[in-house]
Amino acid sequence: MSAVVCAFSDARWDDTLAAVASLTAQRPAPLEVIVVVDHNPGLCARLAEALDVTVIENAGPQGLSGGKNTGIDVAQGDVVAFLDDDAIAAPGWLSALARPFDDPRVMGVGGLTLPAWATERPAWWPEEFDWVVGCTFVGREPGVVRNLLGGNAAFRRELFDLVGGFPTHIGRSSGDRRPLGCEETELCIRASQRRPGGTFVFEPGAVIRHRVPRERERFTYFRARCFAEGLSKALVARSVGLQDGLSAERRYASVALRDAVVRGLGQGLTGDGNGARRAGAVLTGVMWASAGFAVGSIRETRRRTGAAR
Repeated sequence: MSAVVCAFSDARWDDTLAAVASLTAQRPAPLEVIVVVDHNPGLCARLAEALDVTVIENAGPQGLSGGKNTGIDVAQGDVVAFLDDDAIAAPGWLSALARPFDDPRVMGVGGLTLPAWATERPAWWPEEFDWVVGCTFVGREPGVVRNLLGGNAAFRRELFDLVGGFPTHIGRSSGDRRPLGCEETELCIRASQRRPGGTFVFEPGAVIRHRVPRERERFTYFRARCFAEGLSKALVARSVGLQDGLSAERRYASVALRDAVVRGLGQGLTGDGNGARRAGAVLTGVMWASAGFAVGSIRETRRRTGAAR
């Protein structure tokens, strides 16, 4: 297994060093650790001098997808694992990711991502929306899932030969202030469409802790990230189709989010004001994600219409 970390900012220097250290400490150790730096030559030079691992520049378009694809291109392992540059892998992370690959049908495996809050979890923050800060959300059951979370995931190398890499028009770029995402969602759905019978597995024994800085604990970020998720989902739906692109989201909203609102309102009626606020946050998150999806869909329609002319 090869392990890849994508870095982009000098401000995450300490985080990146800690992420790499958590990988080199894995037992069994990865075949190699590759750090891909996103169009930041100064940072690339500093990391190459400080680390005893492979450090390379992103050879593709600026952004997380370009960095991941660069890592895939140089990786020598049969499986390529990805860890966020602001996360720390727990002991046994890599071996836990490896186990489900004994089944030849498994195309990729993702682990449990826990938030490491800068202060503490905001009392109004619903656990169903931990994906906002790149973490595993309540209701995600072990076993087969539609898609993995990209900061804690491993994929068979051959999968990329079949379907290509991560989509560079979807996801976050270090040159874009919007907290976009979903590049791994699109990849997983596209892979499932190309290889019927192939599966992706959520393995909660593969644990990482993902740092949540203070600015991401704020409601303004929560709202912005939900809107950006809607924008990203519109691109995913355009790529893989509306039905496949939103199937998991519809199920989750109709069950887990509905239950979260009912539970929060019930807690509010018994005097727990934070329960009512969590219910409000769920409704707000759904509203802003829906608005983002609508805006993104309109933009895509206009873009296609303009291209047709």
